[in-house]
Amino acid sequence: MDPEGAVKIDVRRLRGSTEAEVCARMMADSEPWITLRRDYEVCLEIMSDPMREVYVATADGEIAGFVVLLMHGVFVGYVQSVGVGPQWRGRGIGSRLMACAERRILRDAPNVFITVSSFNAGAQRLYERLGYEVVGELEDFIIPGYSELLLRKTVGALTEFTRD
Repeated sequence: MDPEGAVKIDVRRLRGSTEAEVCARMMADSEPWITLRRDYEVCLEIMSDPMREVYVATADGEIAGFVVLLMHGVFVGYVQSVGVGPQWRGRGIGSRLMACAERRILRDAPNVFITVSSFNAGAQRLYERLGYEVVGELEDFIIPGYSELLLRKTVGALTEFTRD
């Protein structure tokens, strides 16, 4: 901890199967994944998939959160999942993870996409505060009775984008 009691947060790539297991457990044991019926095995597959980029936030040597990115396909620059452990929430870790994701994505693409469940009001507020706009709604997409809201943050049109 620093002198003011704040915890130093570092964000880096996920390292190995043990960290993937920690992130998968964090994901499977919390909302929105409980409601979305994502069990530990599914979460571990996501964390272990070599087609995804997984970054972790560490605090005091402990994994405090994660972000999962997809950099291939139709929505290049899709933030698939963001999660913060219950004991670390409210400390800006989700915002730090999103800032890391945005930096990574905007190196290669002009748009950052994310979906958020209609029942996840806290995440909706975070993404709105970070400048994301709703660009679509997918009704009954994952589970009946709920929508997934498609959000986008952009720096320009795909045809005008050039990499630095």
